[in-house]
Amino acid sequence: MAASEASINGSNRMLVFVPPHPLIKHWISVLRNEQTPCPVFRNAIAELGRLLMYEASREWLPTVVGEIMSPMGPASVEFIDPREPIAVVPILRAGLALAEHASSVLPANKIYHLGVSRDEKTLLPSVYLNKLPDEFPKNSRVFLVDPVLATGGTIMAAMDLLKERGLSVQQIKVICAIAAPPALSKLNEKFPGLHVYAGIIDPEVNEKGYIIPGLGDAGDRSFGTETHWVK
Repeated sequence: MAASEASINGSNRMLVFVPPHPLIKHWISVLRNEQTPCPVFRNAIAELGRLLMYEASREWLPTVVGEIMSPMGPASVEFIDPREPIAVVPILRAGLALAEHASSVLPANKIYHLGVSRDEKTLLPSVYLNKLPDEFPKNSRVFLVDPVLATGGTIMAAMDLLKERGLSVQQIKVICAIAAPPALSKLNEKFPGLHVYAGIIDPEVNEKGYIIPGLGDAGDRSFGTETHWVK
């Protein structure tokens, strides 16, 4: 894996980007620490999300050029094109924390909530909230935000819902704090060409569906609720 980009070989294959920014490494370290209290954990995952969305938007967002008057005279400028829709889809509930600072990075974006729970025994996903539009506007660019890509069930279900609503793989970028091979392999097999931005990639998933060493349950740790996972 390269320092800044990892590819599951081939031009038609999925690309996984792990930006080598020191702040990303810092916030991942804060998230991993089991002693990190809930408010600090939530702030850390929000800051990580901001950085990952900044990296993912590089050379992807459409711009429009023009001219304005600065206090000192005319100036050529370049803005994000407001005519091209930008959307953020956080997968509840931990996705809310990772996407918390999206509006500070992405101008004029819309947020569509998607709730997907995982059965703790079968590890299969179940959609319990769907606020996606029936069809996304033409030329939309969508950031799909899910902090933990472990077994891949949740992210695969979310990708299917986005595709059903008219989006191509090239219109979607996945943002996650941490990922593991099972989820990445499933995404690569079904959605070639997808781009995934991750804070870090860990080597394995245990029998309970948690990434090792991972960071625990991102939802429980973000919102201070009871933790069901065990070491």
